[in-house]
Amino acid sequence: MQAVMQATKGVEFCEGELLVKTLCSDEELREAYRLRHKVFAERLRWVPPSPDQMEVDGYDAWATSVGLFMGSGELAGLFRLLPGDGPIMLETEFRPCLSPGYRFHKGSDAAEITRLTVDPTLTDKGLSSRLMTVLFKGVYQWSLSNDVRYLYMVVEKRFLRVLRLMGFPCEAISRAVALPPAEVLSVAAVLDWDQFRYESARRRPEFLNWISTPGAAPIIADGGHGGFVELPVEQVA
Repeated sequence: MQAVMQATKGVEFCEGELLVKTLCSDEELREAYRLRHKVFAERLRWVPPSPDQMEVDGYDAWATSVGLFMGSGELAGLFRLLPGDGPIMLETEFRPCLSPGYRFHKGSDAAEITRLTVDPTLTDKGLSSRLMTVLFKGVYQWSLSNDVRYLYMVVEKRFLRVLRLMGFPCEAISRAVALPPAEVLSVAAVLDWDQFRYESARRRPEFLNWISTPGAAPIIADGGHGGFVELPVEQVA
């Protein structure tokens, strides 16, 4: 499988004591692969375990990985982005999720998010929810920097509802499918950032301002109008 290489811009910003940044060094990437193995191989069993306890696949050769670091320097969360003008997982591993005949948008203004997770050993639900929300701010900042409008994903069915409650208008583009080997009931979805900006400007302008501004002061939870909601710690394949 030959990838169409696309140069992408990195992202780096602080959110209080947290740091979100594109992973560049070999050590940072190894740390990310170990966290991915802990979550997707050992905990969820979505992928086979590896003897070296690092979860790596062929897409990593052209993917962008972004990590979230605690003030102590420990990697606490991450996500991976695949550019839409190259091979993505919806074309291969996740093709069964798509409705017959569905044609997704290909091009430099699209991307696929995979391997989104927060470290499952963090048992404080409030902290985990905050970390996941800040990770999504990283996704949005990366999308802005790289002129990405369409964001594709495969998520657990229940997490699709959570994303919508957070204010991200993700549209399902498939029926729910039990994906092997874990047989997790999953749905393919697309998020149109233009639609997100339009709806947020009308309904939650304070949240739109926060997510659009690197390093902005955290907003206060207010029952779904712009704060943190309780989230599962790992959901995007």
